[in-house]
Amino acid sequence: MAKLIYVANVSLDGYIEDARGSFEWTAPVDEVFTFITDLVRPVGTYLYGRRMYETMAVWETQPALAAQSELMADFANVWQAADKIVYSTTRHVVSTANTRLERRFDPGSVRDMKTSADRDLTVGGPTLAAHAFNAGLVDECQLFMHPVLVGGGKPAFPSDAGIQLELLEERRFGNGVVYLHYRIQS
Repeated sequence: MAKLIYVANVSLDGYIEDARGSFEWTAPVDEVFTFITDLVRPVGTYLYGRRMYETMAVWETQPALAAQSELMADFANVWQAADKIVYSTTRHVVSTANTRLERRFDPGSVRDMKTSADRDLTVGGPTLAAHAFNAGLVDECQLFMHPVLVGGGKPAFPSDAGIQLELLEERRFGNGVVYLHYRIQS
């Protein structure tokens, strides 16, 4: 059975973006970017909410981005090769290949995907992740903790989450980012 993994960049005070909606503080240095690319390379399917999909779609819709470096081209290739499912009630079409649009998050459908998939799935974006956490579908969290306090904004986790985590792995990067890999305790 495949795992559903929540992957997120997070400030030390627990936010994925600040009160203005900015997440510029998450721009990775090459060392972190290489690590992230290798981390998501084996993923078969990305589950996204509308906003996270729109943020990530540039890896296919803006070829000049991938042309900036070998690292960026590698990530773009990895991202484009995976399947994507976008959950949105407002979006009518998707702009990338290997992508399908779903109107609502259906826990049973995601459970079936986990059972039948031969590669892991990720969930991106805290709103969609909250649905997955509340349905008991998330198996692991892979967090990139950034050495910044943003003071408010969009929280990385649902406020009603009462989840125990087991630390599986950690890694420190030269720019102060710390990777934390957790398993959800049942």
